[in-house]
Amino acid sequence: MAGGGFAAAQGDGRKYEGGVTAFVVITCLVAAMGGLMFGYDIGISGGVTAMDSFLKPFFPHVYKKQHGNHEENMYCKFDDHVLTMFTSSLYLAALIASFFASATTRRFGRKMSMMFGGLVFLGGAILNGAAVNVAMLIVGRLMLGVGVGFANQSVPVYLSEMAPANLRGALNIGFQMAITIGILAANLINYGTSKIKAGWGWRISLGLAAAPAILFTIGSLFLPDTPNSILERGNHEKAKKMLQKIRGTNNVDEEFQDLVDASMAAKQVEHPWKNFTGRKYRPQLIICTFIPFFQQLTGINVIMFYAPVLFKTLGFGDDASLMSAVITGVVNVVATMVSVYSVDKLGRKALFLEGGVQMIICQVLVAVMIGRAFGTEGEGGMSKSVSSLVLFLICAYVAAFAWSWGPLGWLVPSEICPLEIRSAGQATNVSVNMFFTFVIGQFFLSMLCHMKFGLFLFFGGFVIIMTIFIYYFVPETKNVPIEEMNQVWKEHGFWSKYVSNDDVTGRTSSPP
Repeated sequence: MAGGGFAAAQGDGRKYEGGVTAFVVITCLVAAMGGLMFGYDIGISGGVTAMDSFLKPFFPHVYKKQHGNHEENMYCKFDDHVLTMFTSSLYLAALIASFFASATTRRFGRKMSMMFGGLVFLGGAILNGAAVNVAMLIVGRLMLGVGVGFANQSVPVYLSEMAPANLRGALNIGFQMAITIGILAANLINYGTSKIKAGWGWRISLGLAAAPAILFTIGSLFLPDTPNSILERGNHEKAKKMLQKIRGTNNVDEEFQDLVDASMAAKQVEHPWKNFTGRKYRPQLIICTFIPFFQQLTGINVIMFYAPVLFKTLGFGDDASLMSAVITGVVNVVATMVSVYSVDKLGRKALFLEGGVQMIICQVLVAVMIGRAFGTEGEGGMSKSVSSLVLFLICAYVAAFAWSWGPLGWLVPSEICPLEIRSAGQATNVSVNMFFTFVIGQFFLSMLCHMKFGLFLFFGGFVIIMTIFIYYFVPETKNVPIEEMNQVWKEHGFWSKYVSNDDVTGRTSSPP
């Protein structure tokens, strides 16, 4: 059964000595702050681009189109490619930076990548807050993108390598939790700065991106590197001491030997990118490519980037559109907590599937309600009760994403790759994610203008496809030690044909 996955591994993965230590929890929380930078940036741009005080000096033609009487179709009020480039340019830079981050992470360690990403992001935040023209805005966004590319490449890998197998899901989702907190903080700040009558509130919104960058950069200074990364650079004694420290016991010989075996295998690989595309690693390549692809084609960033713009387009007032974005931000944080609690109990696959079904239902209903209210001509309006119901459905959609595709889109690719291709796998995950984030960010407002309410059905169709993909091709990985993950593919009905017994790395026990 191709969709059956690797059920046996849930209970039969190797059990190592040691447990969860305060040291591991604290280091994972500090590292996860990289998500604050990403989340803050996702949440801040939509609110800023909905502010008249920002549009007037930088995008006066959009401001005139929004407030002029000549605009006939409400779907097209914000359709402007230079305006969307302000949002999407960050993700193009993050895509390119992720490949450089892969080499940095492998050669100099996860910690060095995180520090560098935080510093570049800080520079971009300062430049954006001080911008006097569109060029400064775009350059600042490109610098933010480099920071995001380095952080998103290194943080999930760092968390997966530090955490014990039975809590790897919960600790790794700390990254997604930080993203959601960053989004909520950005929405709240936008709501507050929009009240500043002097017209410079947007500068505070953009400049405050420096706050999570400072926290992350300073925090990374004090972080230890992972045992895997230390071994990768040849220091066995230091790696063993670090493993003892994070597991809270001196009896780590068995786990350490698995790490050594994985490290030796990794060092024999001279070209990780070439190897990653070979038949042996076909399961990892497919999943590290398709999961981030589908994650963006859920349409979530339609809500996260442009929530205030979207709600304003649907007839909400200025304050109401910003407050609605705050509400979806709160839902996002709370629902992510559900995933932290349940991912190592229910497993990855159950959350993926439930979230997919819930998102499909919500997207179809939203499309129907917007279509009935505005038709294809963009004329008409919504009653207060209908607007409230649309907001509820969007919140239910956000909740489904936040406990499924949001955190698991980062968790699963970061945990399935053996050490010799881990940096390449995570770089692929980040680059594919950033590319399609760029595409959605750049073209969403134009797609809304041309596809109208059908845009929600467009994304709903992709959610159907990706839910089927999860059912048949993504195995369950909960409680499986990260260096035993190849056994998962051997026991999977579809992927077993790509993995031979010789490919199961580490000192694994015989299959159950």
